[in-house]
Amino acid sequence: MTDQLIETHQDGVATLTMNRPEARNALTGEMQAALGEAVPRLAADPSVRLVVLTGAGGAFCAGGDVKGFAADTSRGAGGGGFNMEQRIHGLRAGMETVRWLHEMPKPTLAVIGGPAAGAGLSLALACDLRIAADDAKLTTAFSKVGLAGDYGGSYFLSHLVGGARARELYFTADVITGAEALRLGVVNRSVPREELAEAAADWARYLAGLPTTAIGYMKRNLNAAEHATLAEVLDTEAQNMVRTMMTEDHKTASAAFVAKTRPVFQGR
Repeated sequence: MTDQLIETHQDGVATLTMNRPEARNALTGEMQAALGEAVPRLAADPSVRLVVLTGAGGAFCAGGDVKGFAADTSRGAGGGGFNMEQRIHGLRAGMETVRWLHEMPKPTLAVIGGPAAGAGLSLALACDLRIAADDAKLTTAFSKVGLAGDYGGSYFLSHLVGGARARELYFTADVITGAEALRLGVVNRSVPREELAEAAADWARYLAGLPTTAIGYMKRNLNAAEHATLAEVLDTEAQNMVRTMMTEDHKTASAAFVAKTRPVFQGR
């Protein structure tokens, strides 16, 4: 356990709060390990209907700990004790968190109250949906510190805004506000800062009340559509449509439709 990641549960919503407010929630090895443990566990927990990722103290996540980078004398070429393969393996293992956020069979929501930079922005992009304060600052950041980028940001941003705009945002590391991110399609919703907590809570409750099993299969369809052929997507949709026809939620919704009542989904 670590106090760098706070986990709370309420009404099917599991909230993970990155908790280093004094450093704008910059990632440490300890925080990355905690995320790597928590996210797959919540993905497998049938009581969890939605996973929310956010940050403490007004920031979302400033990305990697650049001060720690500067102090690490082993990072330069020829530095004593540097093992490239070990570094690559360790980084790749930590990056599994974004795959889980993107692929887990339930919705994920990033609540961006303040700065989201570098790997922090990538974590937000990995979530299914994003809501941001209209004055929150978002940036890829990597080019400003001479790095290529990690945590899947190049994949997610290219799919969200297209290759040309993703290249611009990566090369220049321009800072955009939450309101600008909404216009670009980087976030789904942008609200005034003072309204963010209530708006995010309302949306989380709504998302947690959806037919979770069907949402999981929808994610499979949509993820397949990012790279598969039409024929492959049709095959995937057919399989998942039949699977969801067998769920309790579908039967409940069908009965409610006939009765002209509102269904209450149980996520089964």
